[in-house]
Amino acid sequence: MMSAVLMAEGPDAGLVSHLGNPNLEQRQMESGSGWLLLGNREVVAVSGPDRLGWLHSITSQFIEGLAPGRTVTSLVLSPTGHIEHVLHGVDDGLTFWAWTEPGKGQELVDWLDSMRFMMRVEVALRPDRTVLWTGSGVPVPEGPVALDSEVAGGHELLVGTDDVDEITAGLGAGQVGVRAWEALRIAAGIPRIGLDTDQRTIPNEIGLYGTHLEKGCYRGQETVARVHTLGRPPRRLTLLSLDGSSGELPDPGAEVTLEGRRVGTLGSVAMHHEQGPIGLALLRRATPVDAILTVAATTASQELLVDPEVGLHVRPIL
Repeated sequence: MMSAVLMAEGPDAGLVSHLGNPNLEQRQMESGSGWLLLGNREVVAVSGPDRLGWLHSITSQFIEGLAPGRTVTSLVLSPTGHIEHVLHGVDDGLTFWAWTEPGKGQELVDWLDSMRFMMRVEVALRPDRTVLWTGSGVPVPEGPVALDSEVAGGHELLVGTDDVDEITAGLGAGQVGVRAWEALRIAAGIPRIGLDTDQRTIPNEIGLYGTHLEKGCYRGQETVARVHTLGRPPRRLTLLSLDGSSGELPDPGAEVTLEGRRVGTLGSVAMHHEQGPIGLALLRRATPVDAILTVAATTASQELLVDPEVGLHVRPIL
C-alpha cells in the first residue's frame, strides 16, 4: 500500500485523504473494517449533575435522562431557528462527551458557558482528546469513550491525542482515508453541518436531523414547530447523482440550476465506489423532484432525501 496522501484543502485539510485506492477503502469500511483519524474534530466535555437536563433545555435533542452509552446528535439553534452548532455526543454517567466540526469548538464552549446561569455544570474544550473512527467489525478497545458512528455503522472513539499510535496499532485493521468516509456519508444522506448547510438552514430543511419534535421549549423551537405544523420548508436536502463523463467533480459551493435559474447550492461531493460521483445539495422546495439539474457544467439527477411538503427525512437511517 502506498503512503498516505493528505487532503490539501477544504475543511478536512491535513487529514489522510486516501492510501492509494479510495474505492477499495470504501468497501473495506462497508465490510466493518478499517480505521480513520478524524483529528480535526473538536471535543467538548460537559460535566456536573445538571448536565443532561441543562443540555436538553437548550438544544434540539431529547437528552434528559439519557442512558450512559447511548449516542445522540443535537443542534444549537439561533432564536429564529437557524442551525449554529452540532454536537455528536454520548454520556458516560459522569460527563457528556461530544465532538463538533473543526474550528467551532471554542465558539460552542463560549455559548454553552453563557447559558449556564445557576446550573451545576462545567463546560470545557478538550484538545487532549481526538476522534478515531473504527469499523463496526473492529473490537472497541477498553478505555476510550465510544460513540455509534453515523457512517458505515462504525464507532467514533474519543481517544487521548498521545494514545493514537498505541491504540491504532492494536486494532488489527488497516487505515482508510477521509475521502472514503465522506463518500459513504454522502451516499447515506447524512448532512454535515457547515458543509451541507448555511447560515439560513433550519432543521426542517435537512429532515429534522438532530432534532426531537416531542420535547419542551428550547431556543429556536418555535420556528421548527411552526414549519413542521404548516409544512413546506423553504428548501430540501437532496442527493444528487452527477454525470461523471468529464472525470471531474464540481466544487462544493457550486450553483445548482434548472433551465438557467438557480435553485440551490452544492454542498459535499465525492466519488462513490458504486454510485459514481454524488453530492448533497440544498434545493428550493418547489424544484420538481424529477428534474435534471445542472451543477457548474455537469448534469445531475435527484434522489429525494427530505419530503418537500413536511420536511421529514425519508431515509430510514435518520
